[in-house]
Amino acid sequence: MRFDILTLFPEAFTAFMTTSIIGRAVESGLIEIICHDIRDFSTNKHHKVDDVPYGGGAGMVMMPQPLFDSLEAVKALKKDKAPVIFFTPSEQILNQEMIELFSQGVMPSAFSNNQKKEGIDRYILLCGHYEGIDQRVRDQLVDIELSVGNFILTGGELPAQIFIDSVARLIPGVIGKIESHLVESFSAEYGRNTIEHPHYTRPADFRGHKVPDILLSGHHANIEQWRVDENQILDQFVTEKMHKGPSS
Repeated sequence: MRFDILTLFPEAFTAFMTTSIIGRAVESGLIEIICHDIRDFSTNKHHKVDDVPYGGGAGMVMMPQPLFDSLEAVKALKKDKAPVIFFTPSEQILNQEMIELFSQGVMPSAFSNNQKKEGIDRYILLCGHYEGIDQRVRDQLVDIELSVGNFILTGGELPAQIFIDSVARLIPGVIGKIESHLVESFSAEYGRNTIEHPHYTRPADFRGHKVPDILLSGHHANIEQWRVDENQILDQFVTEKMHKGPSS
C-alpha cells in the first residue's frame, strides 16, 4: 500500500519512515511512503503558500494555487482510485473500525456516498497548517475529512502519521502474528468499546508487586476467563467515562 503525503514540512516524516515497525515495513516493500513538498508547487517567486483570510481574522490560510497544483500532480502519478484525505476538525473521528476498512482498501460507508468503493491501494494525505486551507480545495479535491480527536493541533503532519501507523500495522506481514491485531483493544472480537486486559512479563515479583497468581497457574481456561473478566471491567470503565466526560 502506498501513502502520498502533501506537506509543508517533509522533514517531519524522516524519522517516522525509518524507525521501528513502520521503517521495517517500508524497507521490506510492504508499504511505500512518499512525501511531496507543497512549496515546490507554488508559482510565487518566494514560494509563498499562505495569505490573510478574506473578511479578516487571525491567522493565515493556505492558498488554493499550490494546493490545487500539488494535489492534481500527485493524483496524476497513478491511474487509480486513491482518495484525498484531509485532516481537520470533523464530525468523522477516526476509529478502529474505519482503520480496518482502510487497511483492506475499502472506503468506509461514511465517505462512500452509498456506493461500495474497494480495491484502494493508495491514499493521498493532505496536511494543512496555519489557520487551515482555502475552502475551495476542500470542496473540489478532498474526498475524506477526518479528525483524530476533539482537540486542535498546529498541523496535519501528526494526524497523517497516526493514520499511516494505524492502517499499516493491519497490513499482512507488517506485524508478526495476525492474532496481535484481531484480538486487541477496540477490535470486533472484544467489542468496539473494550480495552484489552492487562499484560505482565518477568519477573513475577518486582519490588513486591506480584503478577496475579492465575497467570502463573498454567490453567489456560482459567487464564482466558480472567482475561475476559478483566476486559468486561475495563469495558464498564470506558463506558462510564464516555457518559460522564472528562473529570474536572
